[in-house]
Amino acid sequence: MDITIALNTVWVVLTGALVLFMEGGFSLLEAGLVRTKNAVNVTMKIFVDLTFGAIVFYLLGAHLMFGHDVLHIIGWGRAMAPKNIPVAAFMLFHMGFAIAAVSIISGAVAERMKFKSYIAIVVVTCGLIYPISGHWIWGTNGWLADLHVEDFAGSAAIHTMGGFMALALAYVVGPRKHRFNEDGSVNVFAPSNIPLASAGAFILWFGWFGFNAGSTLNAFDAQLSRIALNTFLAAAAGGMASIVLSMYKYRAADPSMTINGSLAGLVAITAGCAYVPSWSAIVIGLIAGMLVIFATSWTDKVKIDDPVGAIAVHGVNGFFGTIAVGLFDEKQGLLLTGHIRLLLVQLLAALVVSVWGFGTAFLVGNALKRTIGIRVTSEEEDEGLDIAAHGIPAYNELERFSDAPNMSMSNEVLFHAHAREDQSMYET
Repeated sequence: MDITIALNTVWVVLTGALVLFMEGGFSLLEAGLVRTKNAVNVTMKIFVDLTFGAIVFYLLGAHLMFGHDVLHIIGWGRAMAPKNIPVAAFMLFHMGFAIAAVSIISGAVAERMKFKSYIAIVVVTCGLIYPISGHWIWGTNGWLADLHVEDFAGSAAIHTMGGFMALALAYVVGPRKHRFNEDGSVNVFAPSNIPLASAGAFILWFGWFGFNAGSTLNAFDAQLSRIALNTFLAAAAGGMASIVLSMYKYRAADPSMTINGSLAGLVAITAGCAYVPSWSAIVIGLIAGMLVIFATSWTDKVKIDDPVGAIAVHGVNGFFGTIAVGLFDEKQGLLLTGHIRLLLVQLLAALVVSVWGFGTAFLVGNALKRTIGIRVTSEEEDEGLDIAAHGIPAYNELERFSDAPNMSMSNEVLFHAHAREDQSMYET
């Protein structure tokens, strides 16, 4: 094997592993932002992404996305890779992208969707919905690729598409019980574990270097360092903007908004990380960090329940990040060159992918609603999906006491106190 191909293979496999490791970030982030009684369920849904999603993408989705072009709309036949890396490395890397796209949906429908319905959504998304629109952007002779759309690592192909699918499915499945009042006010369901969610965000941030820099598919690409720098700067700026704006808006530095602000910066820079100057990565991140707060307020206003803020982070900022390339691209950006063509192409891509994601998810969601059902029962929602769907709580506090052979009277009182606390926790 040529030394160049060998090193490229190592680079793509390692960065592909970083992308796959991001699923650990999704799991911890969602487990920390939902209520305790649903932490196991969101973790199990990530396992569905990694298992069902990976296999169906390998068997079907990759070939529709990267196969020989048919009418500039869909691929067909064996998936093809660039000549500088083996097909296997290319497939592994993009398998991580497909899994990431569907993981966006998981958090938006948390705490009330049937587990088997989520499996069906993962299969359809990784097998058909994501690969078809992905072919338009990244496939050889896809119609948006022919227009020279610039989406380096997926603000449109992954985040806009996944975010608008999340919007449609959150609408179809409906809000959690007691989330919204008749007068339009919102009941706050406090996250179960902010440090856990923060750890998830840090893992996602770390994995994003593989997401963006790995998209070069080339270990010798001179852009690598700038791509990595732009990625970090946008995330830092997004978190900074969310801290400042939340302090102004809520009179407190909101940790969940800070987490989502940094993630929003990462989403927004993903399309243009290889095309924009580093100073503009900061600008893009700052705007993204503010947008995520306003977008979260909007979803509450229209009574769309999104427990983790996936719509605001991925949908809104994927859309913005796609357009931002048309503004800040060094060679074709409107603000730097005065040229408007790229901005129009980017706007078209963002609109098309958002409509595709929303429309297909709306149809799939309603089909599931009329067949196997999409929402758990009211009793299961009260009990929590950890017990209802998986038969085990995330944190078994009673085990410490039930294992003790000689329980003293004081310990017995403590045991029943914990039992009452656990029962009240599951009833909230």
